Amino acid sequence: MNGNAPLLIPALGAVYAALAPWIEALLRFAVGAAMVPHGMRMCLGYFPGTGGPINTVKGVAALYDKKGFSPGWFWAYGTVLTQFVAAPCVALGLFTRPMALPLFALLALSAYDHAKYDGWFWNKLGIEYPGMWALGVLYFLINGGGPISLDHLLLGFEF
Repeated sequence: MNGNAPLLIPALGAVYAALAPWIEALLRFAVGAAMVPHGMRMCLGYFPGTGGPINTVKGVAALYDKKGFSPGWFWAYGTVLTQFVAAPCVALGLFTRPMALPLFALLALSAYDHAKYDGWFWNKLGIEYPGMWALGVLYFLINGGGPISLDHLLLGFEF
């Protein structure tokens, strides 16, 4: 177990130790997988009526240009690659740390942008949502994919 503090119910220590890698893998999967449908909506037009009006890569590029992330096409294609390559790799724990880096950058920049224009609350498009996901990705950027990851299972090591 982590830390030196004794458990109130010591018998649960073995349960916590057994579940920890599985919960970490579940969190990693959720953090990575959440970006895929977001990208499908934002870049490909899937799930109409569920968010902003942008539904093409060209529209994403125009938004980035408007917000000062120039050239917009560079950031738009970076977003596409991050949401459709890096995010699934994080979800599966494949090349976890290198793939978490662009995902963290995208979410941190998104959180900054939403804080600047939209405030805090997620239901008002604020920093709350991208900020929490950025922290989730940051965990895997620092800690890697864990023992239940493709890095560990296929390669025998973690990046």
